[in-house]
Amino acid sequence: MDDQQTPTEQLRAVMAALRTPDTGCPWDLKQDFASIAPYTIEEAYEVVDAIARGNMDDLKLELGDLLLQVVFHARMAEEQGLFDFNDVAMAISDKMKYRHPHVFSDTHVADAGQVQDNWEALKAAERAEKAPDSGPQSLMDDVPTALPGLTRAVKLQKRASQVGFDWQAAAPILAKLDEEISEFKAEMNAEAIDEQRLTDEFGDILFVMANLARHLKLDPETAIRSTNSKFDRRFRFIEQKALENGEKMDEMSLEALEAYWQESKHIVG
Repeated sequence: MDDQQTPTEQLRAVMAALRTPDTGCPWDLKQDFASIAPYTIEEAYEVVDAIARGNMDDLKLELGDLLLQVVFHARMAEEQGLFDFNDVAMAISDKMKYRHPHVFSDTHVADAGQVQDNWEALKAAERAEKAPDSGPQSLMDDVPTALPGLTRAVKLQKRASQVGFDWQAAAPILAKLDEEISEFKAEMNAEAIDEQRLTDEFGDILFVMANLARHLKLDPETAIRSTNSKFDRRFRFIEQKALENGEKMDEMSLEALEAYWQESKHIVG
């Protein structure tokens, strides 16, 4: 490695060495875009986890892991003559300048809301430009299918709202939620349960919940992560209490476990 290289250049050189036939790493050499994709998602979630925990040392490391994923994908593309890391960096720089005309041009905005409106309008123009000869474009065209379900639900709903296909307030969404829950109960209580219909009705409930969160300016993924963390803390408390009292959880009554659960609310939140 050249000591005069920038840290980014060193990282790219490391990846090039790992991907060099005969002398590189056998595991890295056998990877392709599809096989690496799950690791890319995993590293992104680990970044989010470090942020949620407020651990900046971990965040530094996790951001490095995520950056490695970008370098890995760019290296594989470079090997195929498609693009390289510099192309990736230039593309995102150009995109940010284009989508921030109030910073890099003479467009004036009044507030962050107008910035968001301009952003969506510019994205719509980009979608139309990508395939000008393929006929009318759908607002849903570039909403990634691989997004977490609740996140994708919110994005789909936001797109639909651009043409007025949306609730105007949260109250009617609650009424819709009651309707979907009733339909789910009907499927649950059917004489012969249809698993696919039950799944569909449950999905409808989640979709409406995501819509409700959007109207309340809440992020449903953040909400469920918070609840998951809360459950984790409280269950660990139950485990510790059982251990301290010489009890085996699998031999305790549900009432005894519930008593510890209620206690956990006051101790660990």
